[in-house]
Amino acid sequence: MKLLSQTQTEAQASQLATIARDCLTDEARLSPKPGLVDSRGNGAHQDLTLALMERSAHSLVPTFLALARHSWLRPADIALRETVGRLGRDGEQQMMAATGGVNTHRGAIWALGLLVSAAAMHGGAASADQLTRTAAALASLPDRAAPKLFSKGLKATHRYQVPGAREEAQQAFPHVMKLALPQLLTSRATGASESEARLDALMAIMTSLSDTCVLSRAGMTGLKAMQQGARAVLLSGGCRTAGGQKALAQLDQRMLSLNASPGGAADLLAATLFIDRVCSPEHSYF
Repeated sequence: MKLLSQTQTEAQASQLATIARDCLTDEARLSPKPGLVDSRGNGAHQDLTLALMERSAHSLVPTFLALARHSWLRPADIALRETVGRLGRDGEQQMMAATGGVNTHRGAIWALGLLVSAAAMHGGAASADQLTRTAAALASLPDRAAPKLFSKGLKATHRYQVPGAREEAQQAFPHVMKLALPQLLTSRATGASESEARLDALMAIMTSLSDTCVLSRAGMTGLKAMQQGARAVLLSGGCRTAGGQKALAQLDQRMLSLNASPGGAADLLAATLFIDRVCSPEHSYF
């Protein structure tokens, strides 16, 4: 790998932060998403709006930039893991200040923060597999300063005995690598619009994910409805077909009736979009 000047490194770190922000805003605007905030409305949420999600995404740019700077060409070790943890928690505080105390992107800070760091650790030049494996190595290291508080998501993983966001990262993002990215590429290749392909990728995640956001709000009934509904969309031909669109509308109504919102799947869609952009040929200048 050729050595870069400090100015070039700073430019690339800034680019990673901008891409991360754009992936969050693209995920938020994508419509129609079942139970989630999108360009149509607030989904199953009383406290979230699209404008709030976008403000939150913009507030996280300094966090993503700091993560990229501190991780640039660094190895995965406990010192970096603890730095990443501290910067992530600082980012949560910035997010909460921007949103008036509403948790808009805590899960996304974890997933995208790790991926931004992993991309920087490789100097921006990495395959999707390298990127996710490096993120997994970092996520698997201990962070002595991590708070011992139980989030809603962590409570759900214990109550229902399912893996959560921590395990997803430690296992190198299997729902992204094995389901979402392949579906995104397949849908694009078979004539779907970009929005349709992204919705199909979201459905692919939702077919299998033990989404703790859904579990927290609607229990196993909600989770099974999410997974079965997402499968129905894809089995009907995906979001580019009339059958897929009908199944998607039915899933949206079901999620709303259960007051369920697949926020964990949304976080992983943003992660999918980030990996797709950073690791795709048109971004080979990294």
